[in-house]
Amino acid sequence: MDFDEFTGQVAHRLELPGTGETVRAIRATLTPLGERIQAGEAKDLGSSLPMEIGWYLTGPVREHGQRFGWREYIDRVAEIEGCDPPEAAYHAQVVMDLVSQVVSPNEIRQIRDQLPESQDDENWRMLFAVIDAGGWGDAEEAQTGGGPQPVEPAEGPDD
Repeated sequence: MDFDEFTGQVAHRLELPGTGETVRAIRATLTPLGERIQAGEAKDLGSSLPMEIGWYLTGPVREHGQRFGWREYIDRVAEIEGCDPPEAAYHAQVVMDLVSQVVSPNEIRQIRDQLPESQDDENWRMLFAVIDAGGWGDAEEAQTGGGPQPVEPAEGPDD
């Protein structure tokens, strides 16, 4: 997969209007991840992605292996992307799902091994929620229309 295909997939999945917003979502997801994981792992993961995408894991990162939790990660993503934390979390999950389709399963396993998974709010498993739910596959896209679906309001006793 090349840069245009990768960004096109992200734009489609997140329903983003343009390349600028799409690249910002990718950068916002991968740069803080590169800060959190070890330098060697960031380089390995980046080398499996299109060059322009993989660069975000290493190029702008001053220090790898920083210790911060899921909430701090999402705050960093939200700040870079310029959106609220729930939207940032969803964007990160969708970008990571596409990353998981481009790199080997072993690469994703190595990333997961570096991120603590617990039952509290700092649970890094949330980054892999779309992957763990079976991914963004074609069947899901056909069923859901390719993006987040509106939630119908619950019917109350007055309905």
